[in-house]
Amino acid sequence: MQFIDTHSHLYLEEFDSDRDEIIERALSSGVGRILLPNIDSASVEPMMDMVDKYSGICYPMIGIHPTSVKEDYAEQLNSIKDWAAREKFIAIGEIGIDLYWDKTFFKEQARIFTAQLEMAIELSLPVVIHARESFLEIFKLLEPYRGSSLRGVFHAFTGDTGEAEHIIDSGFLLGIGGIVTFRNAGLDRVVKDIGIEHLVLETDSPYLAPAPNRGKRNESAFIKLIAEKISEITGIKIEKVGELTTANAVKLFKLDK
Repeated sequence: MQFIDTHSHLYLEEFDSDRDEIIERALSSGVGRILLPNIDSASVEPMMDMVDKYSGICYPMIGIHPTSVKEDYAEQLNSIKDWAAREKFIAIGEIGIDLYWDKTFFKEQARIFTAQLEMAIELSLPVVIHARESFLEIFKLLEPYRGSSLRGVFHAFTGDTGEAEHIIDSGFLLGIGGIVTFRNAGLDRVVKDIGIEHLVLETDSPYLAPAPNRGKRNESAFIKLIAEKISEITGIKIEKVGELTTANAVKLFKLDK
């Protein structure tokens, strides 16, 4: 079986003591590639160091996470643009709107989100979208791009079937992670309603570890637990879940080039 973890913050300090072992466990679990979303200008260098060390396994994205949008947002955006001009990235991400933690910088989040959508179109890259308590706001900001070349994935999807269908109709995929294994989360019903042809797998490690490891540090090897749950929900063999979700990720992020 082969899997791709389409969203892991493996460059964070939570993995400083055992990063090599994390990679080994991922490979042993069939996770052959790990995609790294960026957070802000300070996280780019440690992320790129990982990409250099684990070439062919780790792939970088570039972007500003919505919770990183503060007073220095213009400075952050310029730094990200400079990196995008110098290095090769597979996506613009992680970008989006987060209204759960703090609504203070909502206008700035929206402004930077739109600027990064424009970057994605200019560079012919997909986007990886963080949407927390902000589906309506993001849908509104994406509407002008309907019918354009803009594509991507809604990372850590936790919405309902209607929101999932809206996302799919707009040409985006859904990133499904450990939350699908949580009791009473309701994501199992969404996955059953829409099927797996619009899904990619992700961990969001070190966050959101799937059951039975909920509350512990997440890691890419746990993708197999997520795939097992999706197999149980859909009745599709886990090997086929890996095959289809891997193909979706390869196509979206152009990993075969």
